[in-house]
Amino acid sequence: MSEKKRILVVDDEPDFASLVQGNLEKEGFEVDVAYNGNEGIEKVKANPPDAIVLDVMMPEKDGYEVCKELKADSNFSDIPIVLLTAVASHVTSTRYSHADGMSTEADDYLAKPASADDITESIKGLLGM
Repeated sequence: MSEKKRILVVDDEPDFASLVQGNLEKEGFEVDVAYNGNEGIEKVKANPPDAIVLDVMMPEKDGYEVCKELKADSNFSDIPIVLLTAVASHVTSTRYSHADGMSTEADDYLAKPASADDITESIKGLLGM
């Protein structure tokens, strides 16, 4: 039997991170959680996951910065990243707009409130499951 795929969930909202973690674990994934961008990058460097679920708006280092940093590093650039944001798609006047998210090198982009099922399906698709 193949080894479980590891997913890193990076979100500063503990309740949401826990919901996503529980749903992914029910689907057979091993899940680790980080609560800000810096912690997320540390965890990726310490033990690279098979995929990352990454919130955009977080303290210290936002999801855009984390995504750019990881995609620029050849050691981690192949890890699929799903960006999540609560920003409405029509907002264009902030750095957290839908257009900004779509312009990153993220492998998928979901607007919150994305369901845990939507996130799981995205991860499965990116991992070819």
